[in-house]
Amino acid sequence: MASSANLGRHLEHYVTDLVKRGRYNSRSEVLREGVRMIEDREKRLAALDLSIARGLADVEAGRLKPAKDVRARLMAKYQDEAKDADL
Repeated sequence: MASSANLGRHLEHYVTDLVKRGRYNSRSEVLREGVRMIEDREKRLAALDLSIARGLADVEAGRLKPAKDVRARLMAKYQDEAKDADL
């Protein structure tokens, strides 16, 4: 499917410069990589949204621990690891 895109003056110049410098072989290659990067970002954002929703569901269901308890557990863990490593 052929498509065209109006990138505006600044982005058109930028894409042209990337191709001229040999960073990419064609304008299409630049645009494809840009779209792939957006696709990857959207996937990561969706995963983050899901994690946030799970966390909020845990809070609403009362599945949480006080921060002081978590801190104490982590401090003990890392102190033990430091002792084991002779730090």
